[in-house]
Amino acid sequence: MMSFFPIRNIIFDLGGVILNIDPQRTIDELRNLGWKDFYQGGNQSLNRELFFQLEKGDSSPGTFRENVRQQVKYEITDIAIDHAWSAMILDMPADRIRYLEELKKTYRIFLLSNTNEIHRIKFHRDFELEYGYPFDHLFERNFYSHQMGMRKPDPRIYFQALNEANLIPEETLFIDDMKENIEAAKLTGMKVLHITPGTLLEMLPDYLKENEI
Repeated sequence: MMSFFPIRNIIFDLGGVILNIDPQRTIDELRNLGWKDFYQGGNQSLNRELFFQLEKGDSSPGTFRENVRQQVKYEITDIAIDHAWSAMILDMPADRIRYLEELKKTYRIFLLSNTNEIHRIKFHRDFELEYGYPFDHLFERNFYSHQMGMRKPDPRIYFQALNEANLIPEETLFIDDMKENIEAAKLTGMKVLHITPGTLLEMLPDYLKENEI
């Protein structure tokens, strides 16, 4: 007879799950800075590697900005680069934040996000201005790829987060809007929920109701 493990912990992705994002806005802003062939043709793998290095902490914000300047071919300020790079970051709707605050009363909740220091500073600042308390206080702990030295879907990042938070995988639900990240999370033994961006409040309450004793 199979034993049932109740969900006691929930690990959330950030972008597309809690934070609304629009990557096209960053593409447009970087092109406006002068990176005309950004994310076109043969340059896609180069661009992706620059961003992945930043998300894994292999590249500092300063190095990233210099890499952008090399692509643009003229001097632009750090502020202009950060503005363009962060243009994808939109809002964290109040109904999602209130829901998370309620979930904290029943579950241990965590964040596991592929992000970088430039974006972290931006969404932390925006959140505190909007809600009046630090973003760090929303979750029991935030796990960020650039601080962990790896990014999803590397299976090691899930195991490390589980170990550091002392979580039992079978009692933990992982939520993400990217299928490849969900598939990798399954390797740990966690329960998973793959959602369409922006549908957290439509999908999670029903899932929890159906999967609790």
